Amino acid sequence: MIPKETVDLILDTSRIDEVVGDFVSLKKRGANMIGLCPFHNEKTPSFNVNPARGIYKCFGCGKGGNSVNFVMEHEHISYPDALRWLAKKYNITIAEEQKSDEQQARDNERESLFVVCGFAQKYYTQQLHESESGKAIGLTYFTERGFRPDIIEKFQLGFSPEGWRPLTDAALQASYKIEYLVKAGLTIQNEENPDKYFDRFRDRVIFPVHNVSGRVIAFGGRTLKSDKKIAKYINSPETDIYHKSNVLYGLYFAKKQIIQDDVCFLVEGYTDVISMHQAGIENVVASSGTSLTVEQIRLIRRYTSNVTILYDGDPAGIKASFRGIDLILEEGMNVRVLLFPDNEDPDSYSKRVSSEELKEFIRHNTKDFIQFKTQLLVGDTQGDPIRKAMLIREIVESIALIPDSITRSVYVKECSRIMDVEEQSLLNELNKIRRKNFEKRKDESARKPEIQHPETTEHDGHETGFVPDISAKPEETVSPIINCEAQEREIIRLMLNYGTQQIDADSEDEEGRPTTVPVPLAELLVHEIRQDQIIFGDTAAQNIFEEYARLLDSGTVPDLNYFTHHPQAEISKYTIDMVSIPYSLSNWERHFIYVQTEDMILKNAALHGVYALKLRRIEMMLHENQKELRNAANEEELLRILQQTQQLLEAKKYFSGMLGRVVVR
Repeated sequence: MIPKETVDLILDTSRIDEVVGDFVSLKKRGANMIGLCPFHNEKTPSFNVNPARGIYKCFGCGKGGNSVNFVMEHEHISYPDALRWLAKKYNITIAEEQKSDEQQARDNERESLFVVCGFAQKYYTQQLHESESGKAIGLTYFTERGFRPDIIEKFQLGFSPEGWRPLTDAALQASYKIEYLVKAGLTIQNEENPDKYFDRFRDRVIFPVHNVSGRVIAFGGRTLKSDKKIAKYINSPETDIYHKSNVLYGLYFAKKQIIQDDVCFLVEGYTDVISMHQAGIENVVASSGTSLTVEQIRLIRRYTSNVTILYDGDPAGIKASFRGIDLILEEGMNVRVLLFPDNEDPDSYSKRVSSEELKEFIRHNTKDFIQFKTQLLVGDTQGDPIRKAMLIREIVESIALIPDSITRSVYVKECSRIMDVEEQSLLNELNKIRRKNFEKRKDESARKPEIQHPETTEHDGHETGFVPDISAKPEETVSPIINCEAQEREIIRLMLNYGTQQIDADSEDEEGRPTTVPVPLAELLVHEIRQDQIIFGDTAAQNIFEEYARLLDSGTVPDLNYFTHHPQAEISKYTIDMVSIPYSLSNWERHFIYVQTEDMILKNAALHGVYALKLRRIEMMLHENQKELRNAANEEELLRILQQTQQLLEAKKYFSGMLGRVVVR
């Protein structure tokens, strides 16, 4: 257990903008910060962070919470582990019983895989620096590649010695379970003899792969032997913590620089990333030899919308990678390309020139994808109008993938200029391709089986479910359902946002004369709700109200942080939903326009909210009375219902008048 004092210290110390900023590129917008949501795919930012309140809220997918919730959701870990994650980030010591490696492995399978991967990384690194073969083979190789000791240490490079199972034996000796070594892809079980095991990575230099929070999740191993029968590189298999299509090598080390420079350099392999870092260019990641995937592109887009792909001088490889450019364009990102000289790649070129020369080369030789694609392929079209037309069509197909119409228009103009083709011709072809793509997506969607609710309709009003039964009774087809959800939410919203603020409540002095007394807004709301014994229909709203009332009775007025950091997830989530708004008021005062805000008229806002809730409950009671009238058993019961209805109508008239509404019947 983590002591409450330590939990409070972690919550007070952690800044939501710093925590989220490790994973999402945030930009200032008024008092809040915005970025692309890491929990769902989006192209327009709807993810809001409020540093003052210490909360985040996505108005696209609805997820929201505080620093702890974010770490839990993003890293898929428990509440205590999220607290430990934050404590580590802010160098806060947690005075709790330390778990043994075996206990940690038993916590859950996913965490166990992280643990054994962490052990393997330490083992490989130790072998590189301390074993004779590691120093003679592995360390010599990295040194000959020109890697400095600090870079070798930064990327936690290692060496796996010869032998069938040195890592497996070391892990078992340290009390790690063989099942987790196998599931992590570190150990392979012999298919013919299940009792025999051997290491996956043997006699290779090792490149650990980290997730975005810095935990080792996989490995790449390179052989130093010249035997062509031996695979040059082998990589970890897919596991519960490693999905190669969702991972970019080096992103953990690059993300801060990517955000700062607002561009991500994309290279091919491990050594390209490491060499670029050594040259002082840290905003670089690699797809680790796999074809670029949509998931990897969306991972980059969390931090920047600008990607520069760095290619070596191999034309065949470049042409094969054009699909990656199209995927980036389709995700609404900006693509630029840099081609290194013949027989050079990012690794070799960064070692041949100085850091400043490398930066200058990148600055002056980066091109947008149209210039790059045309210059690379135009040589194949000389004197052949058919091939030139095919090239133009291929480029227009790429432009057609861009979601933003203005960006498409700019690229069409650029293509028209470079290829000396009329702009209108390109636009005609572009529209034809986009229509074709649209019809294709439409057909694919139509083929997918969809389960729809009988009452579901499209936005244009056309029915997509079953046709309603028009022979049903009128009271069954008309929807008379009235609830108080909106009014209840408004009461709780006011209580959470302004509960501690003082207002002047109407009262009487000792002689019965009207006067006012200062009270917290929450006290006024609790008094008004309790007065009529109102119970909220929403469980979370009722729980917050009861908690507020209980604390007020004990002489404490809780602030917003009490509820945003509440240990009950339902209360915390409901609170953040209530206090998060997608818009903020502009600073009109700079134009000498003074706008009356809600906090200036709190008493009126509170009374308005209370009256609206009471009016809605009266309307619900009237509706119930109407049903009872139809089912009255005798005249006495009928008279009772009519009298009650009359009283409710009078109350409705009163509260409508307080709200400034006119009752016509």
